[in-house]
Amino acid sequence: MYYQTKIVFICVSVFFLAGGCASFKQPRKQVQHYIFEYASPEIKDLTPLPVSLKVARFSVATAYNTDRMIYREKSFSRDEYFYHKWRANPGDMVTDFLSRDIRNSGLFKAVLPHGTDFPFSCVLEGSVDEFVEWDAPEGWKAVMAVTVVLMAANEPDVSKRILFQKTYRAEKPFTEKTPHGLAQAMSAAMGDISANVIRDIHSVLTNGQ
Repeated sequence: MYYQTKIVFICVSVFFLAGGCASFKQPRKQVQHYIFEYASPEIKDLTPLPVSLKVARFSVATAYNTDRMIYREKSFSRDEYFYHKWRANPGDMVTDFLSRDIRNSGLFKAVLPHGTDFPFSCVLEGSVDEFVEWDAPEGWKAVMAVTVVLMAANEPDVSKRILFQKTYRAEKPFTEKTPHGLAQAMSAAMGDISANVIRDIHSVLTNGQ
């Protein structure tokens, strides 16, 4: 009886050791990371302004404050891909690419990052309100909503400091129903919003409206 028990124990131990070795040899599924990829909007019909603009870091609505790709398949629910993520938080991506696009427009004397100590004329703050893959029977689309606030830096009257506030929303259909398709569609949405923000900032600083 003793020897039978010992043999069973050895067999079970070998089984678990073999299973453990096999699991270590099996490659884990790699997490894929995505980021915006689009050309900065070309805005050629506006005159450059002698304004230095600081772009503050954008906040993110709680439901989308993650690097995971969020999708909506049915009402009142939000889910996330496990093996597909954004390279950075949506607020940081929107801040970085909007800063890049404003700078590349050539319409302002300087475009400064949120951590700068250099003097600036105006500051652009904002929030990412929606950042989601919207799956519907008629098709999938990327949905992005961004609210921006432009404020004068040296205006002593608080009531006059806010120059304008506006929410921008873009919906772009998928070319392919994959996380890669989501990244493409969200990039297109970001490009549209960025172009509209730049034009509105220029209009307010030029005409006051």
